[in-house]
Amino acid sequence: MSQSIDDTTPWADRLSLWAQVACQWECVARKPGNVSRTHDFADTHLHDFLTSAAAIGPILGRAPCRPLGQTILEAVRATRTSVGSNTNLGLVLLLAPLAAVPRGEDTRTGVARLVAATTVEDARLVYQAIRLAAPAGLGTVAGEDLASEPAISLVECMRLAAGRDQVAALWAGGFAELFDLHLPTLGGGLQHTGCLEGAIVLLHLYLMALAPDSLIARKRGEAEAVEASRLAGLAARSGWPHRQAGWKALTDLDSFLRAQGHSRNPGTTADRVGATLFAAFLTGQLELPCIFPWWIGEGIWP
Repeated sequence: MSQSIDDTTPWADRLSLWAQVACQWECVARKPGNVSRTHDFADTHLHDFLTSAAAIGPILGRAPCRPLGQTILEAVRATRTSVGSNTNLGLVLLLAPLAAVPRGEDTRTGVARLVAATTVEDARLVYQAIRLAAPAGLGTVAGEDLASEPAISLVECMRLAAGRDQVAALWAGGFAELFDLHLPTLGGGLQHTGCLEGAIVLLHLYLMALAPDSLIARKRGEAEAVEASRLAGLAARSGWPHRQAGWKALTDLDSFLRAQGHSRNPGTTADRVGATLFAAFLTGQLELPCIFPWWIGEGIWP
């Protein structure tokens, strides 16, 4: 991407660029079990995710001027038009509230305020977006099911889903976990590895280790999600990328996640990683041009 950014760049352009870069870094990084620059899925390829990032960037740039539900629906429509499949629903649900915080307002305070102020109309539009994206493994639930029209605000819907979906759980908590846990973990990964890709992979490992990925749980069951979480914990604690044992643990995790096609894809964890990168730009933890190299050192990646 050739566009530069400085203090004179309009805020909408900054938001658009940061959102696109965050999404691109997340999908290019060689995270275990995900599409990356070395792995595609049979029906979804890296270029689909890169195209999706470009499609939603300008929409997120306009987010401070629009209702949240409208931003989310427009971003999902743009993705569907551009790639014809669901590549980023969870990520859009996380990026939109962050992007909507007005310039000059503290990001943490602003996103909590915006989420709390969502309406039934926001929920209606987001239900429409989710139906359009048609994510795998949703099923049906009693009360406020996606097959019907909502009767409560969007954040209230998210609170009902928080126990079974990690994106909804972030919404229900006003995104506090992103600021209290995700961003510090990213910062620690940057210091530990000295590079962007290493920090992204470590963040992915730690988030998987702390809580079983809810997409794996929906698609494969709780037991397989717990096993993936256990293997991620071993990799996170094994000294990767500085020790050979860490590379073996990373390979073992990747092999487990890819053993059933991509039905064990830890996609919700990847969504949280992408949102963390975007929040790091918003809070000044990351800047462009970035001072960190993409990757340093040696190692055999899965």
